[in-house]
Amino acid sequence: MLPVLLKASPDQVMTQPGDSLSAQVRLEDVSLTLTAASGPVEILKGISLEVSAGETVSVVGPSGSGKTTLIMVVAGLERASAGRVEVAGRDLTRLDEDGLARFRRDTVGIVFQDFHLVATMTALENVAIPLEFAGIDDAFARAEAALAAVGLHHRLQHYPGQLSGGEQQRTALARAFVTEPKLLLADEPTGNLDGETGRQVIDLLFDLQARAGTTFMLITHDPALATRCQRRLELADGRLRGEAAAGR
Repeated sequence: MLPVLLKASPDQVMTQPGDSLSAQVRLEDVSLTLTAASGPVEILKGISLEVSAGETVSVVGPSGSGKTTLIMVVAGLERASAGRVEVAGRDLTRLDEDGLARFRRDTVGIVFQDFHLVATMTALENVAIPLEFAGIDDAFARAEAALAAVGLHHRLQHYPGQLSGGEQQRTALARAFVTEPKLLLADEPTGNLDGETGRQVIDLLFDLQARAGTTFMLITHDPALATRCQRRLELADGRLRGEAAAGR
């Protein structure tokens, strides 16, 4: 059973996907252009998208299509060159770097393909990091509860190098959920795992998401995994197409 910190709040439970008034993510004509030695390179081209509170959305497309960049813009880790990016009611285009850091701390959980755990910290310390940054007094108690929720209560004092790939990704899931984020972003979360371990991690991820009622955006190359989300977006050459292009 999940600890209290991972239960959905009443407003999350009552919110239905597709309600534009409850949009957790809203992008309006978002573009991102980077400068390369050969000249400007357009990565995202006029992206408009709404993701409702509590909704699960997958983003698929070929390598180089802009999927990871899209997630980075939503997370406030990349700044859009043009357009409006609004997440949980915050206009990210108006925030400075300190404001973006606070936004990520308070609003977003991120799961990466490469785990991104601190090698010199135990599993417990890795999960407690975002809570300590937020000034939470019982950070380690909450971190322990989050690790127990992903089946790692017996691994609290183990370092990442002492954990299997699946255990490292479960630790990353605990860290992502421990702050009760409004939005969870996952970039190929099973990319470095074998098939069976990857399935176990994905089952756990969707279970945590469902219990917490968290809005979820997933990048994946796996068509079967993409269909587990309520909505599937296709990105090609920096543009949304298919279902996403029609909007919600």
